Amino acid sequence: MNTYPLPLFPLNLVICPGGLLPLRIFEVRYLDMVRNCLRNKSPFAVVTALPEGETDTQGNFPFANVGMLVNIVDADVTTVGLMMIRCVGQRRVNVESFKQQKDGLLIGEVSDIANDLESPIPEDLQMASIGLQRLLESLTEENISIENLPVIEPYQFEDASWVANRWVELLDLPLLQKQRLMQLDSPILRLELIHDILDAGSRKLA
Repeated sequence: MNTYPLPLFPLNLVICPGGLLPLRIFEVRYLDMVRNCLRNKSPFAVVTALPEGETDTQGNFPFANVGMLVNIVDADVTTVGLMMIRCVGQRRVNVESFKQQKDGLLIGEVSDIANDLESPIPEDLQMASIGLQRLLESLTEENISIENLPVIEPYQFEDASWVANRWVELLDLPLLQKQRLMQLDSPILRLELIHDILDAGSRKLA
């Protein structure tokens, strides 16, 4: 197992491969981290911060031990002491260990987790894809600009992993439930669980 060091950014959110993450950076340690990433064209990892008093499944970290390696794709650095950046999730990483620098920044020793293989959506789960298409169409009809949409192109409505991942990010679910969904190895199982959640929501509305 090959490991390598990566800055860690604990946040109260979950992002998946292919997901868009806009961030407003103002803490000194993260401003320095972003500057280094921009200078070196290097990534960092977003890890889900756990509720106070809880640890990851192995009982070691105050954040989930599976995070998301992200690349910065856009940055506004015109304001002193403030950066507006947009990141895109690339792949999951497993945090094997971490240390804290003097400035408070966490540096993890991580290993890569292979991304899901592209998987066609089974017939009985097609409504999850159709629902996502309708949601994005409705946002476009509200004259929301492409830059402000919560999902970035290319859209992959035929891929079970891509559709499931976008719903993980968009649905209003408990943070730990989102994390568990993101960590699942099977994109079909992830989509099945999303489909059940959407179906239960539809029944409540009916």
